[in-house]
Amino acid sequence: MQIKYLITVQHAQSVQHTNGMVGSWADWELTELGMERAENIGRKLSDELEGQAWKIYSSDLLRARQTAEPLARCLNLPVEYRAELREINFGIAVGKTKQWMRENGAPVRTVDDRSFPDAESRRDVWNRLSTFCDEIVRSADEKIILVTHGLALETWVGVWLKWDVNMLENSICHGSPGGVSFMHDSADGKRVLSRFNDLSYMKNAV
Repeated sequence: MQIKYLITVQHAQSVQHTNGMVGSWADWELTELGMERAENIGRKLSDELEGQAWKIYSSDLLRARQTAEPLARCLNLPVEYRAELREINFGIAVGKTKQWMRENGAPVRTVDDRSFPDAESRRDVWNRLSTFCDEIVRSADEKIILVTHGLALETWVGVWLKWDVNMLENSICHGSPGGVSFMHDSADGKRVLSRFNDLSYMKNAV
């Protein structure tokens, strides 16, 4: 059995974290602070991973791409951009303020509820990430880096740990912008989350 080692990176601070707008599928870029933190993540992770064969995947949304680029540059590796790693799609709320979404969206209590009729449910996100997870598990790559988003990463943890999708209604792993997590599978087939939401990579050296 081929052992997989995964590192996930939640994109660094982006404009929608500061202006009250919905993130989702809107193509916000990183803030100046976010760019600095993405550079730190890239430099520190590459120092640890140098000389190893890693495959980098990233969401194709701008804030994730801008987080992945410094790491790819430091490791001298290409990035494969995948729509499957996008944030949840909030439909008509994309381009609107978070306050508008709170005032107009439907309550979301189950994995099948949608904030708006054209939005994704958590099950939708689960399904696209599950398909992607199956793909990378079958691939020849042993060491994989994923750069993605907050709600997508919360869902990814459940997918990786082989939860039942309905567990998302009662428990989540909530990360932070710039958080780095480490996962692998063991020789006996168990999925492991060994370190979650490590924020030290995005900080400037003291």
